[in-house]
Amino acid sequence: MSGSRTFFMAIAMLCVAAAPAVVAGASAGEQSQAEAQATAQARARAWSEADRARERAEAAQERADAAREREEGRRQRAEGQYEAGQEALENAQWARAMERFRQVVDAKQSRVDAAMYWLAYAQGRLAQHADALATLSELTKAFPSSRWLGDARALEIELRQSAGQPVRPEAQADQELKLLAIQGLQNSDPAQAVPMLQKFLQGSQSPRLKERALFVLAQSSFPEARKVITDIARGNANPDLQRKAIQYIGMSGRESRQVLSEIYQASADVDVKRQILRAYMISGDRERVIAAATGEKTPELRQEAVRQLGVMGAREELRQLYQKETTVDVKRQILQALFVGGDATRLIELANSEPNAELRRVAVRHLGTMGASSTGEALVSLYQKEKDPEIKRTVVQALFVQGNAESLVAIARKETDIEMRKELVQKLSLMKSKAATDYLMEILGK
Repeated sequence: MSGSRTFFMAIAMLCVAAAPAVVAGASAGEQSQAEAQATAQARARAWSEADRARERAEAAQERADAAREREEGRRQRAEGQYEAGQEALENAQWARAMERFRQVVDAKQSRVDAAMYWLAYAQGRLAQHADALATLSELTKAFPSSRWLGDARALEIELRQSAGQPVRPEAQADQELKLLAIQGLQNSDPAQAVPMLQKFLQGSQSPRLKERALFVLAQSSFPEARKVITDIARGNANPDLQRKAIQYIGMSGRESRQVLSEIYQASADVDVKRQILRAYMISGDRERVIAAATGEKTPELRQEAVRQLGVMGAREELRQLYQKETTVDVKRQILQALFVGGDATRLIELANSEPNAELRRVAVRHLGTMGASSTGEALVSLYQKEKDPEIKRTVVQALFVQGNAESLVAIARKETDIEMRKELVQKLSLMKSKAATDYLMEILGK
């Protein structure tokens, strides 16, 4: 018997089971057969109207969630197209790179100025010099304060010098060999290699070659190399290189923490600060991550700091943060961090005590993904004393996600609300479990 057929048969039996109470009332002379039917119809209409009201509320919430998800989806797609464009550049797939970067520009989300630069770069590699120069001009007009303008000027000079000349396929290989030679020189004479690497980073090489040059500098203990990396991390380069420099500094250990702190305090760029918070996590600088989570004025950055605390397993700090936090979005992120940190105990407490119903549902959803052995009993206990039907439904969904048929059956046996029993039976009808099958057969056998 299919799951859907079992479900509908079970629901039919539930409806039949509700009928004797009405008939019994009629036989006692309390109401006539016609009145009993009218009462049953009125009850059915009330259930139907309640269902519609709940569906409307759920639909409104779903629309709001969908709008947020669409916006986030557009941003993530733009980020994905940007990364795909850079990958295409590394593979010398110039036309593909142009297509990807155009999509980033058209999306008008993030990194538009960067995408315009790399679009011009790809156009130049296809000898479309006029188009490339036009793209760079548009970049300059649209983003007069962009940190890509220095790279754009270097590329413009190269394009004007090579206008009318065919692109040499071996040019990329030449740059590869040059970088390898500089890397070798770095090992023997860093005093000469560092200025060469710095010049290499200021040219119009591909993202991969620039990243490799930056990596070579990051591996050096030569003071001048550290200075170049730090200057780039402070913003003396395009944003892509700055993010990568911050990452490399974070990987260098405890000595990097003060530099990162200075850059964080001096920067007004949310994306740069976000990258530094991640670098703090890499370097194990819990103190500064906590300071950002508690004192940062920008909610987006507080959320990022909370995220990193979850990765760092800072359970006690997250518990304290939750008590002090007033922003729902940040609290939601703390719940996520508690989940990442495996703090089922605190999530259970909040699922029972949090005044905000939305946040309680978030806590319940996280508990549903933490495994039946650690949270199943707590979810059943929450359901039994809960009054909010939406939270009860979230508990049912959480137990369903766990595959916890035994707990769903236990709840269904005690549930007196016909609508909630229908929901429970629906979930059980979809589960391949002996406990679920036995309970469904029990209903059908009544």
